[in-house]
Amino acid sequence: MDTDMTGKVALVTGASRGIGAAVARGFRSAGARVAITARDADALDRLADELADGDGHALALPADVSDPEAVTEVVDRVLQEFGRLDFACNNAAGKGHPPTPLVEVPIEAFDSGLAVSLRGIFLSMRAEIPAIVRSGGGAIVNMSSTAGLQGVGGLASYVAAKHGVEGLTKVAGLDYAGLGVRVNAIAPGPILTDNLKRAGAAGQQAAASAMPLQRVGQPEEVAAAVLWLCSEAAGFITGTTLVIDGGKLAGTPPFRVTVGPR
Repeated sequence: MDTDMTGKVALVTGASRGIGAAVARGFRSAGARVAITARDADALDRLADELADGDGHALALPADVSDPEAVTEVVDRVLQEFGRLDFACNNAAGKGHPPTPLVEVPIEAFDSGLAVSLRGIFLSMRAEIPAIVRSGGGAIVNMSSTAGLQGVGGLASYVAAKHGVEGLTKVAGLDYAGLGVRVNAIAPGPILTDNLKRAGAAGQQAAASAMPLQRVGQPEEVAAAVLWLCSEAAGFITGTTLVIDGGKLAGTPPFRVTVGPR
């Protein structure tokens, strides 16, 4: 994909590892200057050093996106350092709670899951959109999930947050289309990030076998989709979601039977 973003500036939240780090690398490879934020300051610094490559075109800004003042400060720093903001990928997500029937979910665990995964995206867009408008327009990609398009038993907070991300994406896409800001979401299925790696070979194989494409996705595949949605090639797309799930949500694979000789 030939995506030249030279002269542009991108902000990636939840960028310390996994999909967020891959997105940051993708923007930098395309020529954009990149600001990255997450709560893990050490991981951010390592990634920023990698991305900067001695030219100062990467900025690490540790922050908690559930804190409105911290989010505002991040965007202000981006504008101070780089003078503009063209793209944002809101990837930060909370830990939520382990699989638990809804009635047994602690209220504080439910609220904690929404604080970053939903409130954080609201706060991020609230700060990013005015900056993007002042920069002449651009694009935002929010990280949703296939759990934002269907139910997943036992994951009340995560599912509620991701359904909320879907709604916020549509609203923002409608609210700011006339000002030149496109807002879309990506809904990944199983992607080989730290969580899936911790499941071990057996867990990864189980996830892969449930996919029509018979494999899990790679963070770089999600990153490529983010860059495409931010590019001029996707200039007529806003307020929608791109599903990257190996075909899982498409439906049920063909039912195959073997018929012997009669």
